[in-house]
Formats: sequence, C-alpha cells, structure tokens
Amino acid sequence: MFRRDYIVRMIEDMTAMVAKVLTLKQERKTTEALWEIDELLNRHFRLNSRLLNSLSVEDIIDMYRLGNVVESDRLQGVAKLLKEEADIYKLNDDLNQALFRNMKALHLYLYADLHGADRELMSLPEDLNALLQELEPYRLPVKTERLLLGYMESAGRYSKAEDSLYRLREQEEDVNQEGLELYERLLRKDPASLEQGGLPINEVKEGLEAWKKLAVQSGTRF
Repeated sequence: MFRRDYIVRMIEDMTAMVAKVLTLKQERKTTEALWEIDELLNRHFRLNSRLLNSLSVEDIIDMYRLGNVVESDRLQGVAKLLKEEADIYKLNDDLNQALFRNMKALHLYLYADLHGADRELMSLPEDLNALLQELEPYRLPVKTERLLLGYMESAGRYSKAEDSLYRLREQEEDVNQEGLELYERLLRKDPASLEQGGLPINEVKEGLEAWKKLAVQSGTRF
C-alpha cells in the first residue's frame, strides 16, 4: 500500500510539473523550466540534473535496483524527466544536449519496460514513439538497440523487431543465434498477430531462410 501511495504521489507531482514546464516553455522561460525539473529530481529520485547527466545508464539503473528487482516505475520517471530536459534544450537550439538526453531517456524507458514497468502509468508507449521519431536519423548504441529489439517483439511490432535485428548485424554484432531464435519464435505465433505486427507468416518464413544464409556466411553451424 505504501509503495502504491508513493507512486501515485510521484505521478501527481510529475503531471503538475510537466504542465508547469509546458507553460514556461511557451513563455521561453527555459532556465526556470529546467529548475522545475531539477527540483522534482531532488524530491523523488535523490538526484539533480548535473549528477543524472554525468552518470552512465548502467549507473542510473543500479541506483534503482534492489537485489534482483528493478524499481521500473521510478526508472520510467527518470526517463520522462530526461525527455523533458531534452525538449527544453531543443527549444534553445542546443541539439547536442537534447540528443544526449534523448538517447539516455530511450535506453531507460526500454530497460524499465522490459523489467515490468506499467506502460500506461506515464504514457510509456507514447513517449517511446516520440523518442524513436526524434532519434530516427541517428544510430542507436548497440546496448540500446538490443533493448529496442526486445521491446518491439514484446509489443507485437514484429517488423520493427526485425529492423532492429538487421541494424545490429550492420554494426557487426554477433546476432546470428538471436536472429534464428527470433524467427523461430515468430513462426509459433498466430498468423493474424503476425499480420498485425507487420510481418506476415510468409515474410517470417522468407526472413528465416534469408537469415540462415547470412548466418552460414558468417560461419554459424546448425
């Protein structure tokens, strides 16, 4: 009960903050908007913006790990605040700082989702889609691309999962076995769900055969 009450308060505070930051952005008061985010980081996440942006994504995740359990809702909250910061820096035409924060936010959102985050709690799918659109021109780090592959498969967006698989291969990652296992899992899916996920059953079969040929060229044995 205490945990649920805390999460409800955190979401209420974040909702109020996002509304206030939106008003400040419209008034071009970007410094004040960043202060609002920093204050909320201190209140709910034991962080400030400078520390948050100096830490690696792995270090941030470890802050919210209790044994084998990840506090995925708080991690999702941190990702949302990073995205808000990125939007402010973009408004100021500081695209490098915006990109830096968006890349971190994407990784944290994906990690939180794959570790049990409630997708409806803070509009995770909508925020993820916005981030992916924002980052479409850029190559994702391998560690983030791997998370994206898992997210797309779990969300039933199978053609997007396949896209991630090929992007990993293009970065010369050894994903031969992962690719074979992905296609084999997809072959066990209902054809209607595959169609809905953008990868009809005939394309899955063709994809598996094409992937086997690529794997053989890379020296993988079956």
